[in-house]
Amino acid sequence: MRSASPGKATDVQQPTIGQAALMEDVAQVYARSLFEVAQEHDGLDDIREQLDQFVAALDDHREMAVFFFSPYFSTEEKKNALKRAIEGAEPIFMNFLESLIERHRMPAIFRIRAEYERLWDEENKLLPVQITSAVPLDEETVRSIGDRISEQTSQTVELSSSVDPDLIGGIVLRVGNVILDASIRNRLNQLRKTVAQAA
Repeated sequence: MRSASPGKATDVQQPTIGQAALMEDVAQVYARSLFEVAQEHDGLDDIREQLDQFVAALDDHREMAVFFFSPYFSTEEKKNALKRAIEGAEPIFMNFLESLIERHRMPAIFRIRAEYERLWDEENKLLPVQITSAVPLDEETVRSIGDRISEQTSQTVELSSSVDPDLIGGIVLRVGNVILDASIRNRLNQLRKTVAQAA
């Protein structure tokens, strides 16, 4: 699939808190619908790749995102631009994008992509694990942590690691959406709170 920019337009307005919450709900509904249809047609991986490419194109070309998100362009203008901008996409994916345009839900596409990715990880039993430490950890230590989490959760772990000197010592684990903070910084913060409450 190839994506190209349809042209420049005005700037995109940032959503309010209420709009962002609504967009999150919309994203979950649309992402699951796309996921289930893709699953029925044995196209989970292909749709995932094309969704990634389209979102990346919007991210790289702001004028393209502005055009598709703006209420100042008609549905027909957007659908025609979509056909010119995308080549070789699965019909399921094209129909999905056209549906977003018709229902004025295109601004939710970034959240839809994130939710589709979560569903894909869940389907493939992939559990994202982020390890943050005060100093770099050697590969064996990182792998050992991942293996232990994999054994306890019965899921395949997708490991990534980063360094944050502000932690002072210890590590912070993000397992899926759960954060386990065993850093010295966190212990010091807890100690400060205890002292403050006792004062």
